Amino acid sequence: MPTQRPHLNAARWRKSSYSDGGYGTCVEVADGCAGVVPVRDSKRAQGPVLNFGTATWRSFLSAFGDRTVG
Repeated sequence: MPTQRPHLNAARWRKSSYSDGGYGTCVEVADGCAGVVPVRDSKRAQGPVLNFGTATWRSFLSAFGDRTVG
């Protein structure tokens, strides 16, 4: 089922505490988007955004023991 794109003009982005291990890799998620978790590369804030359904995002986090962005 397609995930609806949220309006991100006023999104509150936060960077993962596990981002950037010296390699310049930074992932951010936006909070407050009902049913969707937007994810982007913080180095390209105006670049593309991946939108995951909340159930899919929870499944992803559980595969990593909730040690990534969440």
